[in-house]
Amino acid sequence: MIYKFLKIIIAFLILSSSIIFFTLYVNKDYKTISLKANQSLFKKKIWEINTDSLSEKILSQMSLEEKIDQMYGEKMIESIPKFLGNYLFKNRFAHIYAGKNDRLNIPPWVLSDGPRGARVLDKKNAVTTFPVGMARASSWNVDLEYKVHEVIAKEMRANKTNYAATPCINLLRHPGWGRAQETYGEDPWLLGEFGLAAVKAIEKHNVMACPKHFALNSIENSRWKIDVSVDERTLREVYLPHFKKVIQKGKPASLMSAYNQVRGEYCGSNYELLNKILREDWGFEGFVSTDWIWGIYDAKKAIKAGLNVEMPWQDEYNYNKIKSLIKSGEILISDIDKLVLNTLKTRLKYAFSYDSIDYNDNLILDSSHINLARIAAEESMVLIKNDKILPFKKNGNLKIGVFGKLANIKNTGDRGSSDSRAPYVITPLEGIKDYHRNTKNKVIYNDASNINDAIEVAKNVDQLIIVVGYTYKNEGEFIDSPGYQIGGDRISLKLEENDEKLIQELSKFNKNLVVVYVGGSAIDMNNWQDKVPSILFSWYSGMEGGKALAKILYGDINPSGKLPFSIPKNISDYPYFNPFTDTITYGYYHGYTLFEKFGKEMSYPFGFGLSYSKFHYKNLIVSELNISDSTYQISFDIENISNYNGKEVAQLYVGFNESKVDRPVKLLRGFKKISIPSKEIKNVSFKLNINDLSWYNPEKKKWEIEKIKYKILVGSSSRNNDLIHSYISLE
Repeated sequence: MIYKFLKIIIAFLILSSSIIFFTLYVNKDYKTISLKANQSLFKKKIWEINTDSLSEKILSQMSLEEKIDQMYGEKMIESIPKFLGNYLFKNRFAHIYAGKNDRLNIPPWVLSDGPRGARVLDKKNAVTTFPVGMARASSWNVDLEYKVHEVIAKEMRANKTNYAATPCINLLRHPGWGRAQETYGEDPWLLGEFGLAAVKAIEKHNVMACPKHFALNSIENSRWKIDVSVDERTLREVYLPHFKKVIQKGKPASLMSAYNQVRGEYCGSNYELLNKILREDWGFEGFVSTDWIWGIYDAKKAIKAGLNVEMPWQDEYNYNKIKSLIKSGEILISDIDKLVLNTLKTRLKYAFSYDSIDYNDNLILDSSHINLARIAAEESMVLIKNDKILPFKKNGNLKIGVFGKLANIKNTGDRGSSDSRAPYVITPLEGIKDYHRNTKNKVIYNDASNINDAIEVAKNVDQLIIVVGYTYKNEGEFIDSPGYQIGGDRISLKLEENDEKLIQELSKFNKNLVVVYVGGSAIDMNNWQDKVPSILFSWYSGMEGGKALAKILYGDINPSGKLPFSIPKNISDYPYFNPFTDTITYGYYHGYTLFEKFGKEMSYPFGFGLSYSKFHYKNLIVSELNISDSTYQISFDIENISNYNGKEVAQLYVGFNESKVDRPVKLLRGFKKISIPSKEIKNVSFKLNINDLSWYNPEKKKWEIEKIKYKILVGSSSRNNDLIHSYISLE
């Protein structure tokens, strides 16, 4: 008995000392480590070095073990104690210094997640935290998204990281997907435009962008096992166009493979995806990394498929397995050389690149960055219903009732890999209180834990603001361990029972109210939406969200957000979704294309959002085809017929009513956000490339353009009543 006890004590001491060692020594230099090559070893300025030829020279000098060292993040025996030690003893996330080789002057590449702000090493070193991706997509402002990712990249560099696991551009097939908040909605065109803006901004600051997750990753709980079936046309037209646009136009340094299987093969070892489509068809020249932990299960398949790097640690890509595969002749050293050279060429280009600014600590939480976080929140919020309630009156000794537990919670969304540590978070309640601080109005808060108390307060206030929705516990990256489960997919799209009851009961006693929804995707509002006059989607709105919310509610900011997804009247009209299934088929139709094709009524269509302004579309003109660049010029006027200055999202759709093949009723093919002062008219123009009319012919394995008449539609949403139209003919 004593012997067993001593063994336990000794084991504990060894583990503790290992954790402390790695905490204190392995990762102590995170603030001073250089991400650049050592210039003193070269005669030229490092950014003038030909990194392609240098990479070939370095590769020729590498031993097999050194080559393998470039194919993973860290050794597990180092990584796990370091992560645990840093988290437990230093209250921070540990960086992974991948690929470092001092002998050959190869600096490390250091990863940070970043969909809504850099995920920093030190929790005490907070960063600017923005609204989640779905919120920013609701702004429909790609210029704003570019600015947001510029800030994220700058703060990553200031925190000594140079590899960004962002943006997430997986398609929202069903709103129950737990990580929907990270992406940009249900439409491939919208996803592609936002993803492209993010990649260009990140790489401007010599940070390697890593779009994710490639491909068909739209379920969270069963992501490690699910096998997705999809036909070739659906794959090419629906689930890959946004990746293709980001790869070909953005030229990111890297790409992250998904956990799931596609047609029976895991994405990390899927030859069709990683080699045939990504490299041969699209011309991708960067490197592919796995998602973190269990990203591949077969080293041979992954190597043959073109998977460059296993993250975060050495598992399948370990010395013994790879040496054994080489010895048996199942893979060749040239296979390894090809993967490593590809990675080196990409990484060294950034290590030898010129930095136009000094990425120091002063950049973190710069006042301009914080201001941008507020602007992003303001432009993201979507007013989906308003029966002459908003904007609220500001003056008059008003009693303002704020209800719901989420009104007073610092709620920025998922706490998985997309987590971002803010120095503060302005809650809805704090934002509203601060807004009225210098007025005679009184803000009264009730958390609604007792519904009867809430009703009594509601009866005696002038304005009701009911905050409902979700937190990281309800949706996000799925983390399931004994006694601890957070995030994951939503089984139901309804609000929690207490939230729905709160809305229904308070609306009986006071109609001067707005329901503010906090969350990451669509919800089922059928039980209560007809009972309330005003609904605002505020999302997970970042560190400045509460301030932005108050400004919108009281008219200082005119809401301009539009839904990046559609909400059907009958929630069962969404495609089949089971978070725990082993297999699923992704069909050609989803979202607005599904509802329109099969005549399903929508409560709130794709691209819909109200404003305090009223806009009128007119004078649509479509030019003849410009042979020189294969484009049509499409122009029209938007008139602001209201007394409010406002911003409008003009949307361009192409209709395919005369198609001889099965096609959607219409598809998004362009959008612009325009500021239009009261009573003024703005002319808006789009260029439509003829290739954007094409469809993928799986029998001929190529894109084709039908010789038919196409419908050109422009307006404020995808709803037919919100659109004006003309035609172009290729007959």
